Amino acid sequence: MKIEVKVPSVGESVSEAGIENWEKKTGDFVKKGEILVTLETDKASMEIPAEKEGYLEILKNKGETVSVGERIAFIELSESKDISKKSQKFLENNVKTKEKNQVLDSKKVTDSKVVNSLEDKDFQLEESLDKFHPSVRHLLLSQSLSPSEIKGTGRGGRLIKEDVLNFLNEKSPGKSQDFSRSTQSLKKDSEILVPSLKKYQRRETMTRLRKVISKRLVQSQRDTATLSTFNEVDLSRIIEIRRDYQEEFIKKYGFKLGFMSFFVKAVVVALKEYPKVNAFIEGDDIIYNEAQHIGVAIGSEKGLLVPVLFHAQTLSLAQIEEKILSYRDKILAQKISPEDLLGGTFTISNGGVFGSLLSTPILNPPQSGILGMHKIEQRPVAIHGKVEIRPMMYLALSYDHRILDGKESVGFLVKVKEGLEEPSRLLIDI
Repeated sequence: MKIEVKVPSVGESVSEAGIENWEKKTGDFVKKGEILVTLETDKASMEIPAEKEGYLEILKNKGETVSVGERIAFIELSESKDISKKSQKFLENNVKTKEKNQVLDSKKVTDSKVVNSLEDKDFQLEESLDKFHPSVRHLLLSQSLSPSEIKGTGRGGRLIKEDVLNFLNEKSPGKSQDFSRSTQSLKKDSEILVPSLKKYQRRETMTRLRKVISKRLVQSQRDTATLSTFNEVDLSRIIEIRRDYQEEFIKKYGFKLGFMSFFVKAVVVALKEYPKVNAFIEGDDIIYNEAQHIGVAIGSEKGLLVPVLFHAQTLSLAQIEEKILSYRDKILAQKISPEDLLGGTFTISNGGVFGSLLSTPILNPPQSGILGMHKIEQRPVAIHGKVEIRPMMYLALSYDHRILDGKESVGFLVKVKEGLEEPSRLLIDI
């Protein structure tokens, strides 16, 4: 008896997925709960475990796109560890297929070695001819000639184009004249040998997530009137707070107090004062969000993911830090779900962790604003008429100019700056 392995539903907005990797092979005996396959949706990766134990038969290959509810494999049930006759035959066929593939793979490897060897020789030949004039080098390579075969008559015994043509004429009369006539019809620039770049390239198919990211970034640039405004913030007070209370914070909560929680708090306060930044356009209407669902961009090997801190206005600094850590762990373990990534009303992106000093973040549609954090640098600034060295960070707000004007966008960013430079404002929500 066989049971089907189907693509499960992974959220209302997701109708298909890509097969990222099979953890088991056709013919493998799988136990209940073992991971069979990893699927990649537009939002995140997910793993499908075996519902029963038995022998796996794969129907869809790695890289294929499959729909929700589509059958991608069978599990032939086994009540004991003894292999049924049907399974035994299935396994024997699988072994034969493997052996055949191994023979083919062996041939491919051998052929590959030969090709690589020839390519290496070609590369070495190109390297050794670098000292010759391009027209001489072109002749030598096109006719497979070694410069040691030909006596040079140029200055200091240098090999010139006429030497090669004369050598070809002596070796095969008439050949050099024909070649000379054909090359004279070409432009001078075409005589310069351009080495093939394909030897030093490799092709890799984009992951499903990267394709979606690429598509949405282009869509964002096309469908919004994006503008950016900048400011800088002095983080002295926040750094002092973290230094003074970090030990007690870790003792109480078990994790560090970071910078992101302060930024989320500052954004929440600013969004309350400038609600249009938390709104979006739908047709001819402006839709205002009455809750602050803040997306926090987190980098991963597969691309940038933006999990959402729902109702961020109700969260404490500790709750924000804990939620962000939880999302990071989920992303590393590839356990992030589409529900974690949907519903954001505003986004914060921290390019500073990668060393970025200044950037213009791209909007995450349909949102109307995104705040870019950057690298903290000790810089000289004027404080009450004196120059002091302070930990400064550039802030960038990209916004949709269709809904936000300069007054609102600049006012919002100044409000964020005030909250970060005077964190006590965040506690009393002013």
